[in-house]
Amino acid sequence: MNALSLLENASIGYPITRGGVSLFPVYIRIKDALITTGPATGVIITERPDASVPSLVVHNPTGSPVLLLEGETVSGGRQNRVLNVSVLVPAGATVDIPVSCVEQGRWGGGREFDRSPSLAPRRVRREKLHGVNRHVAEGGHKFSDQGAVWHVVNNELNRLGVNNDTHSLLDTEHVIQQRHDIAAAVDALVQCGPLPGQCGVIVAHAGRIVSADVFANPDLLACQWSAIVQAAMLDAPGPEVHGRPSASKALSFLRKFCSGEARLAPGVGLGREHHVAAKRLVGQALVWDDVLVHASAFASAA
Repeated sequence: MNALSLLENASIGYPITRGGVSLFPVYIRIKDALITTGPATGVIITERPDASVPSLVVHNPTGSPVLLLEGETVSGGRQNRVLNVSVLVPAGATVDIPVSCVEQGRWGGGREFDRSPSLAPRRVRREKLHGVNRHVAEGGHKFSDQGAVWHVVNNELNRLGVNNDTHSLLDTEHVIQQRHDIAAAVDALVQCGPLPGQCGVIVAHAGRIVSADVFANPDLLACQWSAIVQAAMLDAPGPEVHGRPSASKALSFLRKFCSGEARLAPGVGLGREHHVAAKRLVGQALVWDDVLVHASAFASAA
């Protein structure tokens, strides 16, 4: 059984729902992997010596591989960025990582970055992965279409009513503190999960499946649970979206991801990447030593 086939044989649990957003738990066969993730892992992220928009440097001073997540945002440096692909940084290693800018109006400041407690909105992650997929096919590098990413960032800022001089996507995090209804929903969902044995989550808007994140084991999901919940609730659908969440649709979404055309590429750190483009779906997966470390997928039209 290959690593991605674990998703075809995944089990889907009963969803938890708030404000039109449903989170389906995903269960897969677990393989032990000594990997850590989340903002508290101790990795150091800096600008390159010749600072450039699409690349940063990460150093892992720990004795275990550290997972940096596709869609994870980092703040500081000369401008805030988002990771283009999931990266498994080897113990003690320093590697260059591909990123996209999510702060169009700033190029100046310090060299070091803080890891944000949130993930980029799904539309930003989706557009970024479309660009990465095209560039991997054309030349093998992992850069996005930066202009397209900025366009989606501006749309997200406008959608959430966020105004700032540098067009920073990370200012959307403040919406949760300002909107008591969103904050209450986030708190409730964070307290509800993840469930014992849960390795991933599929997000639905009413009856429409919009995204999925699946990890190698429950510990990795637990480290990212709050970030996933916050991003999902900031993306809650309007009242015009109708329908009931469906476990069969959620499972079909994962299977469509597995059956989509995949381009393989060496991982930025450890492992290999699967860049997937299927009908109405785009995604990526990082596999290391036959372990599915992280997979993310997004409905193209949702």
